[in-house]
Amino acid sequence: MSFFRPKPPSAYLFIGIAIGAVTGACAADANQPNMQAALNSLQAARAYLVQAAPDKGGYRARAITRTEEAINETERGIRYAGD
Repeated sequence: MSFFRPKPPSAYLFIGIAIGAVTGACAADANQPNMQAALNSLQAARAYLVQAAPDKGGYRARAITRTEEAINETERGIRYAGD
């Protein structure tokens, strides 16, 4: 049994949702439902991008990077509203 076997895309979607749920629990005090929904969607999108075939002329890699940047900015926005 290896943890390094390829995983189905749904596994990454569930991982993204789980991370979003944990983040949501931490940010619940900020009461930011729209920002939290956006964050969950971005995390799910990243999971799909990671599972996509890598040969996309560099666009996939850039999309992953920009999605991660969007995730970071959304998390900062949620934290800012909670201060």
